[in-house]
Amino acid sequence: MTAVSYLSATSELSSVGTPTLWALTIVGVILLLVLDFLVTRRPHEVSMREAIGWSAFYIALPLAFGAWIWSRYGSEQGVQYLTGYLVEKSLSVDNLFVFMLLLAAFAVPAVLAQRVLLYGIAGALVLRAVFIALGAAALQTLDFAFLLFAIILIATAVKLLRDALSGHQQEVDINKMRSVRLLRKVMPVVDEYHSTRMTVRQGAKRALTPFALVVVAVLATDVVFAVDSVPAVYGITEDPYLVFATNAFALLGLRALYFVLHAALSRLVHLSYGLAIILAFIGLKLGLHWAHGIWSSVPQIPTLASLGVIIGVLVVVTLTSLRATRDDQTEQREVVTERH
Repeated sequence: MTAVSYLSATSELSSVGTPTLWALTIVGVILLLVLDFLVTRRPHEVSMREAIGWSAFYIALPLAFGAWIWSRYGSEQGVQYLTGYLVEKSLSVDNLFVFMLLLAAFAVPAVLAQRVLLYGIAGALVLRAVFIALGAAALQTLDFAFLLFAIILIATAVKLLRDALSGHQQEVDINKMRSVRLLRKVMPVVDEYHSTRMTVRQGAKRALTPFALVVVAVLATDVVFAVDSVPAVYGITEDPYLVFATNAFALLGLRALYFVLHAALSRLVHLSYGLAIILAFIGLKLGLHWAHGIWSSVPQIPTLASLGVIIGVLVVVTLTSLRATRDDQTEQREVVTERH
């Protein structure tokens, strides 16, 4: 197949998303976001029981939706959806880790944490929608789009690996963040939080609150994660609807999942290594897919095999992380016991 014929073959992306299904999905996502904003309208500390309840709901919902996709459109679309959802959920856990560092760096009060997370999730959904549309347009018009996505993912994997080896991903200096420095140049910033208010009056002028700074910082990180996650899921499925659905479902449950995994996040010390492997693997898959469109003898990696690799990598890095931090946990328990 020549490059010209390959471009023609990929000019129209097949999708299970009818206009009605798109409309229902978007309305459903908006309603779930509104529900989350209503739940967090009164700032409060999230109990483990509340977090587990909401997390169970936001895990059961996408799994039920995946079962419906499987039964309605067949096993191929079902496997693509479930694999894409697992990839996005894995990347969202890394997103949560960065959120945790930002909340600690800005000393966000516990009662305000979930509202900050919700702003980040809402911003991430908007950005993902934009990048998904851009990705679909690229696949329809550029014959090298898959190769471009592959390069992005492999470059991201290399950066993740380098940061993991250097320990850079565990450091957040808010004074060096461009978004924070820009805001401080535009408006004065008060030192105290004023609930969820973004601005307060300081004399005759309006001033930003630390809450506004942390929300902007979280939204800025959303851009970086959108650049990584959208090409990753396009490496699993070329269906824009399934790409959007996997992203939406993976993001919606982050607010509650953060509080369930808060203690465990610090123990997932090998997560970045696992994500680097996954992104590099999907990058390889995309590169082979692009090459197969030009040279039919080039093999492709089946989606089911991708699912097996992704699950295997996540299981291994989770077990190795827990083993690596086991001694630290034992020492902490011994210190607590001695103090009592």
